[in-house]
Amino acid sequence: MPKDMLTPADEQQIIAAIQEAETNTSGEIRVHIESTCEMDVLDRATEMFAQLNMHQTKQRNGVLFYMALDDHQFAVIGDAGINAIVPDNFWEDITAAATHYFKEKKYAEGLAAGIRMAGEQLRKHFPYNAHGDINELSDDISFGD
Repeated sequence: MPKDMLTPADEQQIIAAIQEAETNTSGEIRVHIESTCEMDVLDRATEMFAQLNMHQTKQRNGVLFYMALDDHQFAVIGDAGINAIVPDNFWEDITAAATHYFKEKKYAEGLAAGIRMAGEQLRKHFPYNAHGDINELSDDISFGD
């Protein structure tokens, strides 16, 4: 079970990174962790994006960090509103930064670093709006089998 692979402190570190990133942006960040990925990792991440209703944000500015721990699979994907305006290397840079930590089995640190990077870019393109900005998606980590 992937939840067993993270300590409560790891979970708090990841959730704190999400909350920190989201204080500066109207963007929404989620993390989904499961044990295995039995299809192309981007296809599975896209499937989970839909299952978590991430496409339903007002500005189409959700980002999903997807990880299959046992299979060492990782992907970061964003909704249409983000993909239309971020630099070409946006997702690759975040993936490279996160996987640097993953190679040392520092999963929480890698996710937190990637989340902070995503938050910085989201802040530039989707700044926080103090009037009416709500947290549209849960900050909790979603776990699969």
